[in-house]
Amino acid sequence: MPCPVCQQPFTPAGRRRFCSGACRALAYRRRRDAARAVIVIPGPRPRRPGTVYECGSCGSRAFGIQRCDQCGTFMRRAGTGGCCPHCDEPVTIAELTGQEDRT
Repeated sequence: MPCPVCQQPFTPAGRRRFCSGACRALAYRRRRDAARAVIVIPGPRPRRPGTVYECGSCGSRAFGIQRCDQCGTFMRRAGTGGCCPHCDEPVTIAELTGQEDRT
């Protein structure tokens, strides 16, 4: 009968399943370590740096800043976006692709 760890043939005696104590210990460590598999969960990414905010009071927009400079109130999230390369105004991706909500 072959050893399940090293595949060397051996003659089993009694309930013996492995050819040596070293193979038996190695099989135990493999079973134990397989149960302890570590799952790495990536940390949350901040959403604020890539978000365009719009003030509900005055209508001004800011990129990555949640507080309105003019009113001093907190702005609502308009969507993910960035600054326009031509006019440097904050623009959402939905506005650029024409998929904004027109309600």
